Amino acid sequence: MPESIRMKTFNDNANRTWTVAVNIEGIKRVRSLLGVDLMEAVEGKLIERLIGDPVLLCDVIYCLCRDAAEARGITDVDFGRAMAGDAIELATAALLEELVDFFPHGKRQLLRKALAKLDTLQRTLLATIEQRLDDPEFERQLQAQLQRLGDSSGAAPGSSASPPVP
Repeated sequence: MPESIRMKTFNDNANRTWTVAVNIEGIKRVRSLLGVDLMEAVEGKLIERLIGDPVLLCDVIYCLCRDAAEARGITDVDFGRAMAGDAIELATAALLEELVDFFPHGKRQLLRKALAKLDTLQRTLLATIEQRLDDPEFERQLQAQLQRLGDSSGAAPGSSASPPVP
């Protein structure tokens, strides 16, 4: 089976494998149950919204995997409980890849390009934040701020001074 039409899978935190399938029936189900139109992915804002809102993302994925979940006796609550950390990242990748593959060639190429740019932006932002957190000047400013907060409360943090006696 060609790579572009192979459905994407991910594992949740309960080590269950889920297959994400974006097709007309799934798009209609997501619209009906969540009021989210997956066709808006081409405009780009929906992808940002899904990446920025893991609750919405997991709801969309559950809608797309609902038949398999129901066959296993797994409710949306059970599904949500098994979605955190790396499972969300894996589910996001599976959904976005499947969503891109749903569209015809021209739109698919645009979406792949948009996702690549978004990935580059996210990696750059994370690297910038990490660099800032590792900066000794940031640490110095943080310690100075903590000291000012401690001074304004009347006692430095960790002070063993006794409280005033009435």
